[in-house]
Amino acid sequence: MSGTWMTTRAWLLMLPLLVVMVAVIGWPLADTVALSFTDAKLVGTGGNFVGFDNYVKMVSGSNFQRTLVTTTWFAVISVAAEMVIGVLAALLLNQRFHGRAALRALLILPWALPTVVNATLWRLIYNPEYGALNAALSQLGLIDVYRSWLGEPGTALAALIVADCWKNFPLVALIALAALQAVPRDVTAAALVDGAGPFNRFRFVILPYLAGPLMVALVLRTIEAFKVFDIIWVMTRGGPANSTRTLSILVYQEAFSFQRAGSGASLALIVTLLVTVLAVAYAALVRKTAGSAA
Repeated sequence: MSGTWMTTRAWLLMLPLLVVMVAVIGWPLADTVALSFTDAKLVGTGGNFVGFDNYVKMVSGSNFQRTLVTTTWFAVISVAAEMVIGVLAALLLNQRFHGRAALRALLILPWALPTVVNATLWRLIYNPEYGALNAALSQLGLIDVYRSWLGEPGTALAALIVADCWKNFPLVALIALAALQAVPRDVTAAALVDGAGPFNRFRFVILPYLAGPLMVALVLRTIEAFKVFDIIWVMTRGGPANSTRTLSILVYQEAFSFQRAGSGASLALIVTLLVTVLAVAYAALVRKTAGSAA
């Protein structure tokens, strides 16, 4: 059977999937791009063509710039914390001790919880009147009066980062734990015999096996953190005083709260472009890491 016929048959077999992808992804994307060049409202006429005015107005606006900074801080701090905590948890669960299997099973619980449930639980923990965090800190003598952790601009973003880390660090831990299973026991034993300390064993023996999988986890979590919406919307709705408003929430407010469909579409495409740039940069970094490991 010729290679040309094999290629043609492969495309014919993929044709139904391609049609579905064009219908589900291609058409809405094209419609969003067309809408972004108009001043259309959410309800009403299609709007007039305004060119790149929406894009210029969004990028140059102070709301976008402040929100971009907030989103970047949220993504950088939460992902960094998740990577560190995830690797430490994986190293712990890779050791032999009584109850390890049960602890491994419990590890996945935060990640398996729906985000809305997770956000609601943390709202109760942070509650300024009967929250568990205030009660614990008060009994330890660390605070004199109960605080509204989600109601103060200085603490709201940090409180959200803690909630996001608690939910997503198990993903990093599971990926790292799976990678640790591939580390040869004889290699680590030889390093121990040679007198290598815990840090040197991790740096020179274990870390090379973790680099590739951790890079994948880093890519996934950075993209998810950069376009975060649900956990912040449930817990603070972007407040107080827009101190926790991310780009995805700004898109929602622009398109649905203010009913400016045209500028909302342009902002959504800007966010999509930023996430795409991140994904491409990380993909190149993953390939470079994989090539170095090979």
